Amino acid sequence: MKKLTFKPLTLALAAALGLGALGLALTAPATTAADDKKADAPKPALTVTTAKPLAARLPIKLSANGNVAAWQEAIIGSESNGLRLTEVRANVGDQVRAGQVLAVFSADAVNADLAQARAAVQEAEANAAEAAANAARARSLQSTGALSAQQISQYLTAEQTANARIASAKAALATQQLRLRYTQVVAPDSGVISARAATVGAVVGAGTELFRMIRQGRLEWRAEVTATELLSLKTGTGAQVTAANGSTLSGKVRMIAPTVDPQTRSALVYVDLPASAGKDAPFKAGMYASGQFELGTSEAMTVPQQAIAVRDGFSYVFRLNPDQRVSQIKVRPGRRLADRIEILDGIKADTPVVISGAGFLNDGDLVRNVAAAAARAPGAAPLAK
Repeated sequence: MKKLTFKPLTLALAAALGLGALGLALTAPATTAADDKKADAPKPALTVTTAKPLAARLPIKLSANGNVAAWQEAIIGSESNGLRLTEVRANVGDQVRAGQVLAVFSADAVNADLAQARAAVQEAEANAAEAAANAARARSLQSTGALSAQQISQYLTAEQTANARIASAKAALATQQLRLRYTQVVAPDSGVISARAATVGAVVGAGTELFRMIRQGRLEWRAEVTATELLSLKTGTGAQVTAANGSTLSGKVRMIAPTVDPQTRSALVYVDLPASAGKDAPFKAGMYASGQFELGTSEAMTVPQQAIAVRDGFSYVFRLNPDQRVSQIKVRPGRRLADRIEILDGIKADTPVVISGAGFLNDGDLVRNVAAAAARAPGAAPLAK
């Protein structure tokens, strides 16, 4: 058998190749482990900002519903009987002043009766003058005996009767003058005409309603408040009233009803509303309105509105933990002021909560806090501990 022989150059090449393979084998596993560790490191799900709840003074308000009604409604009726209505000068929605003529009745028959009453007064005065002269002569002759005592008494009685007839005639004249004044229907107070039943040509009896008026144009909100809430209200309490059409007015409590409805267990609270003149006034009598009574202010812990995530009908916030993961915490929201919401319970005042991006997080997500990253950046100011 022929024996194989290797030259020195061949042996050197083989040795070099063997050492290179061994070096690759030794270095390859270390590089792969570092890459795998880097690949397995968790990545933040979202970049967020955090903040702690702030203390604020929030208004205490009591909500209620009710109707808008006239402060006082005046019914303007006819005081004449059997007269024909000749003129109507006011319509629904008109602003009228006290003493303004709203309607006019025919005064022909009244003027005739007035003239007759004046003539009756003149006749009574003439008869009284004659009776007074006779009585004066009787008195002068009383001591002479020319007239009997009976005749003197008759003259004196006739004088008194004539004076009484004058008074009666003047009373009848005053009655006719009053009837003449009643031919003009005037407004008893300033206000707004809310209804009109007067029709030209109608013959109406005394007491017939012709107009209805909202006195002084004043309206009030009659809020329904439960018996337990009455203790929070008092005269002068402010209220913000919003009508169904979106109009808003500020008023004050004028009076609280002294009784509670036994059926609904609620009481009426009367809130004076500022007078709004004109047909285009935002509030109308009979409108339904909701409102809030202003009961003062109190301290509250608040967070921005965007920090609250609503899921399945409940409100949650996300607390940032030291390991940069978030925990979903159920909270109970309260009052609202601008873009901040009161938190009644669920978190403490020193709890850092996620502000931006809360709606996209889930419980346990790893996040990147922008504020913390900025503090660690070169040249950034350190965060307050």
